[in-house]
Amino acid sequence: LAWRSLIHNLGLNPKKTYEYRYEGVVNFGLGMPNVAESGVRLACKVKIVGVSAQTFVLQVSDLNFGEFNGFRGKNGFDASPKLTQRIAGQLVKPFTFDYASGHVGDIRASAEIPDTIVNIVRGILSFFQVTVKTTQTVYELEEMGIHGKCQSNYATEEDKETKDMTITQVVDLSNCREKAAIYRGMATAVLDQVAKQRGDSIVSTVRYVYTVKPTAEGGLITRAHGLERQYFSPFNVKGGNFKMQATKEMVLLGVSDTEATVASIGVVESKGDLVYKFVNARVNIPMLMQNLEDPVPKVIAVELIKRLAEANRYQIDSATTEDSIKVYQLLRVIPYEGLENMWTQLAGNKYQRRWFLDMIVEVGDARILKFLEMRFHAGDVSADEALETFVVAINHLQAIPELVEMAKMFLNIPFCKSNIYLWQTMVLSYGSLVYKHCAYNTPCPVTAVQPLLDMAMEALKNANETYMVVALKALGNAGHPGSIKTIMRFLPGVAAAPVDLPPRVLSAAVQSMRLIAARDPQSVQDITMALFLQKALPTEIRMLAFMILFDTKPPMALVSTVTTHLQQEKDLHVISFAYSYLSNFARSRTPDNQYLSTACNVAVKILAPKFGRVSYLYSKAMRMDWFNDDFLIGTAAEVFMLRSVTSVFPTELMMKSKFYFIGRILQLLEFGIRAEGIKELFGTSIPGFRGDLGFGDFQAIYNVLKNWEVLPSDKPVLTAYTGASGQEWFYADLNKDMFQYIIRAVSPAAGKESPLWAVIENLQRGGSWHWTKPFLIFEVRFFQATTLGLPLEISKYYETLNGISVNAKAAVNPPMSERLGQLLTSEVSLDSDGFVGYTKDFWLFYGINTELFQCGSELKAKFPIAIPWKFSAKINVREKKFELDFPPCKKEIEIISVRSNVYAVSRNIEEPAKEKMTPMVPTAIDSNDEVTLKGATIVRNIWHPQTKMCTESHIYGAGVCVESEIRREYYNEEYPLYYFLGYTHLAFKIVPAQTIKAVDKIHFEVNAGSGPHQMNTRQLMETLRRLSKVFGYTCNHLCMSSDSASSVRDSHHNHHDSLVEVSDSTPEALFNMKAFALSDNEKPQGYDAAMYYTPEANIKNTQLIVSQVGEDTNWKMCMDTTVNAHTEAQAHIRWGAECQSYEMSMRAATAHLPGAMPTIKAKVHWTRIPEMMAELGRKIESYIPGIALLLGFNQQHETNAKQEVSASVVAASADSVNVKIRFPEYTVYRQAIPVPLQPASFQEFQHDNTNTTIDGFGYA
Repeated sequence: LAWRSLIHNLGLNPKKTYEYRYEGVVNFGLGMPNVAESGVRLACKVKIVGVSAQTFVLQVSDLNFGEFNGFRGKNGFDASPKLTQRIAGQLVKPFTFDYASGHVGDIRASAEIPDTIVNIVRGILSFFQVTVKTTQTVYELEEMGIHGKCQSNYATEEDKETKDMTITQVVDLSNCREKAAIYRGMATAVLDQVAKQRGDSIVSTVRYVYTVKPTAEGGLITRAHGLERQYFSPFNVKGGNFKMQATKEMVLLGVSDTEATVASIGVVESKGDLVYKFVNARVNIPMLMQNLEDPVPKVIAVELIKRLAEANRYQIDSATTEDSIKVYQLLRVIPYEGLENMWTQLAGNKYQRRWFLDMIVEVGDARILKFLEMRFHAGDVSADEALETFVVAINHLQAIPELVEMAKMFLNIPFCKSNIYLWQTMVLSYGSLVYKHCAYNTPCPVTAVQPLLDMAMEALKNANETYMVVALKALGNAGHPGSIKTIMRFLPGVAAAPVDLPPRVLSAAVQSMRLIAARDPQSVQDITMALFLQKALPTEIRMLAFMILFDTKPPMALVSTVTTHLQQEKDLHVISFAYSYLSNFARSRTPDNQYLSTACNVAVKILAPKFGRVSYLYSKAMRMDWFNDDFLIGTAAEVFMLRSVTSVFPTELMMKSKFYFIGRILQLLEFGIRAEGIKELFGTSIPGFRGDLGFGDFQAIYNVLKNWEVLPSDKPVLTAYTGASGQEWFYADLNKDMFQYIIRAVSPAAGKESPLWAVIENLQRGGSWHWTKPFLIFEVRFFQATTLGLPLEISKYYETLNGISVNAKAAVNPPMSERLGQLLTSEVSLDSDGFVGYTKDFWLFYGINTELFQCGSELKAKFPIAIPWKFSAKINVREKKFELDFPPCKKEIEIISVRSNVYAVSRNIEEPAKEKMTPMVPTAIDSNDEVTLKGATIVRNIWHPQTKMCTESHIYGAGVCVESEIRREYYNEEYPLYYFLGYTHLAFKIVPAQTIKAVDKIHFEVNAGSGPHQMNTRQLMETLRRLSKVFGYTCNHLCMSSDSASSVRDSHHNHHDSLVEVSDSTPEALFNMKAFALSDNEKPQGYDAAMYYTPEANIKNTQLIVSQVGEDTNWKMCMDTTVNAHTEAQAHIRWGAECQSYEMSMRAATAHLPGAMPTIKAKVHWTRIPEMMAELGRKIESYIPGIALLLGFNQQHETNAKQEVSASVVAASADSVNVKIRFPEYTVYRQAIPVPLQPASFQEFQHDNTNTTIDGFGYA
């Protein structure tokens, strides 16, 4: 009992001096042989001296800091003398701390000691944070530690001989109430707890073992060992993963009496308790290290911006794009005065000015808000510059209370209201800032959203429709639960007072609850359910309420209530939308819909008998999604089309996409169009519209659009919006005046006042336009304390640099003098060269990141796309002629490439230029190597394919190549991570090729005029005459009148001489296309294609002949097509030498014989085809049975016609069809396939078809 009492009084004697040896090591890698790793080691001596009963001084000496970068067993830790000296210079200063009963209290140090050094001391002192219970040998409790306030499990064991006690402590990092971890950069990505249950991307374990020796003064820790392991994967950690292992050990060297006097400690301040304290790490970007001491950052930043602007002025230089990250880091440490000075230096050059404005947005704190405030007050930026800069700056701003409060000022600056689009975007952006603020602060103060609430109420009071929509959209971005009461004032049947607002305002009000649905689902469910049940509301508002209701993930009971009401619903648009919405979610596979999909599945089964055949012409919701548990990744795409009975035109169209990854849901892009004005213009029907999308239908639509002037000027004709990350960033109302301006600007009658006239004049003088935009798409960072007191970071950076450069000069002959319409009678020539492309850089970092050093694993990928061009073009509208000339390919052009690798990295601030980046998979791989792992000999998997596939045209002197090289060395248990571990290079290139003859230029020509084709018509007739002698038939559609077309199926062997005798029609040339390689004094080479049309009543006949042009060539392709209105269509294709080598034909026809149901039949028949096509067909045929089975088809083995595939679709009833497909060796079929068609459409299908058959089809 006395022994246990001593142990219980675990502590330090204030009259003693304790000296320990301490060593901490952290490593990052895969934990597999022959795979590169990185790490750091910190070793030192620690002296603890008592000052008072509960206050002690900690002093560090003999510090040694080493870096590891290489392969285990082959490399060791390398000393870093300069960094050792820098860290030792801080650690040598005394630290004081409170200590009693095994618990560390307040830690104090000099004010100049940075938090990074204090955290290292916390890592040492965490060994002394032990709770000992003498009455239990196994116990658990919640206590403070370096990782936060977490659950700890203890086990104690006594050594009978030495009387020492061994204490084992395991910290459960998954069960922390106040965890030392922060997540930044994805506030708009919604947490998905259900996905977390399927797997996580991070798992950590921490274990401490203490040896405690009883002494007269109490228990004394003589030895301590700590082990922390973490497993991380960008996917599911259950598969392959990166590994972090941190170990630390402390051994007691000696205990001595404290001297009478203790050296002066000096002035110290509190640095907090034992819990890890995070440093403001926005500056510490994990992929680089550079000198950040003033005034170097400003000088380097200015130089880099100038260099980037020049290097990427005419095309994207992929080698320089990574320098953008360096600029972002430098800008984050430059004080506000330095930013203003940079603006003064760079604003005079339009390219450097644009680069500076695009990059300063990444400052992310009060300096960027102050900078923008000064620009707006001074008015030295345009509205476009202000809009682009403000949107990105607010999106990347730290959402802390002080900055949210500071951002309110932009709602009242006069410059912000000088442009309607700038004003709307700023209001929407402020709403987005509030949303991010609330994501990190719960509960979120209503003061943050108060300006938007006031704006909404003021607009409602003044009946200002435009301001109401803006304020409601901003409240939708904010997603603040405190705005519910204000939003209710805009909703009829829910507001306390009667509300009569236009549909666009009601739509904005309903959609403003979309993000509140996740934060206050109960309130949103009550409101949206009340709206949905109001049958007097506009149809589209009820459907929107239905959408928002299901965004709350309603329980089974509420879904059942909705289902019951839908059974009594009379509005077909509401029924169609709700049923399609439920049907899609019933099939959803994403984790967030796991429970909702079950409820929707039950609802669909109840509604299907009554509403399962509703026509596609009504309102619809469509959704496609997938999710993979191994990768913890999924996607979803949604399309919503809202219609109403009052208009044939859709009222609203919305498209959304989502990305699911490691327990979060990110809405990617969102587009929407609200066509309220156009809906009124079209009304309930379009006169003359038949629905076959023929010329008559387009003419009918055009006739309606000609009446656009009847629309009111004060209401938008069309409203379009776009959003990203669940936030609406931009929307625009297009009214009648804007449409009128556009129509007048491009009208042929427009004169010199038209802006298009000025554009053409500028082109005639020659002009150039260059635009580049760097953009940090996302910066996602996760920080967590480690047992060593070093910050573990997992970061993802995704940056893009987009660019386009255009040089152009035009000529108009004869030149315009009065009207734009003169262009239609002139020849326009254009010479242009330029570039369009982008480079995307992606980094994934997993390791230790401080301002002093970095170590870890880093994935680095680059995706450039570069499309240069140079051409000369001529356009003659009157002659329907278009010519395009390209220079020959003289050098290799890489159009698309992907390059990535994973490295073990080590960097330190004392030698930033000497960073170490070792490829994780060795460059040289010996396939015969064997490795030993845990006593078992295994052979690792090595995969190093290198491929290069090219196809070349010796006519045009150019070719296309696809190259790839993949280097992997992996173990099966690393799935699916090993897909990305190693070197990857893929490229698509255009390369020069050896030509038959010298090529000066490549010439393309399209001629739709009738003048130059008479010779080609005679050539066509001669070609067909020659074919008739070879194959024993003629092209019937050129030879016969329309009333004899049906005889084609009965005989095609008795018309050898009817080509001239029977033909009543002459082919008319539709167009001619040429693709030639031209050179001086040489005949052209290439291909010539001509299409002809033979006019006959009720039959549309076309013929296409493609011929190779050049010496000693006779390759041709001949295609003959016939379309008989409403009954049949057929095509006959021959190609090869004089169109004689290969042949196939296709035909589709409708039939409605007496006593039979309407039928559509199709057939593909081939006589001779290339072996490559035959092989492809055999492969496809082998997959058909399996696919047919999945689709519910039956299979019957039977012998059908060889070299033929046919299909028939029989209308078995008004809402179902029978399908049968015959292959040479088997037949697949399915009866009664449901097809949602309107009854009227079915009747029309019956009456429009004549008695036709498909017998005898095919040329054998």
